[in-house]
Amino acid sequence: MDAVRRAVVEELRAKIGLVEGLAHRREALPFGVGAVDRLLPGGGLARGALHEMVEAGPASEFASCTTSFAAGIAARLKGPVLWCRTRDDLNAPGLARCGLGPERVIHALAPGDREVLPLVEEGLKERGLAAVVAEVTRMGLRESRRIQLAAEASGVATLVIRRWWTAGQRAMSELPTAAVTRWRIGPAGSEALPAPGLGRARWKVELVRCKGGCPGTWVLEACDDAGSMSMPAGL
Repeated sequence: MDAVRRAVVEELRAKIGLVEGLAHRREALPFGVGAVDRLLPGGGLARGALHEMVEAGPASEFASCTTSFAAGIAARLKGPVLWCRTRDDLNAPGLARCGLGPERVIHALAPGDREVLPLVEEGLKERGLAAVVAEVTRMGLRESRRIQLAAEASGVATLVIRRWWTAGQRAMSELPTAAVTRWRIGPAGSEALPAPGLGRARWKVELVRCKGGCPGTWVLEACDDAGSMSMPAGL
């Protein structure tokens, strides 16, 4: 009975995709964590789509967990990655720890948000990119729809990290956008070791919104040097 239900659901999703013009998306990129992939349409993160990410927890304005989360996704895709931003604080060794080596990253530094989003659109017109990552404070419904359409046309995964410095800017990140998924990433306590030292970093990963899927919350071990996350053994 469950197999029949799954087949019916997948057929309905395919029909909805045709109606919405999304059927030409590329194969989804699985996280390799069953609890996460089961909630995502296609069993993974949709390529050719806009995905939005925000940071939770202390020092969220620096978006360190979210940056690593995005880098891990990009690392598991083949090809160069265009990274568009306004702040010159992207840490190359940190990206490399998540499997995204410096030789794969194309940096695009812009003076402000108004210039970042057009850079994303232009980048999505280029062939051969694995992903486009953008760091922005402001992204409205109109701008996000343009980027979503550009991502659909190119088949390239587009990851937007929302960043801020003030409480007012942070509140703006809660406004609706056309992103297919919306994620909230924050630090979680690592496993206590039998001897003094630092355990593997953990994140609280929340899928806040998923078009055609279901929200969920997990505690996951942070990306390894291949960009992969995992469920802690104790869980």
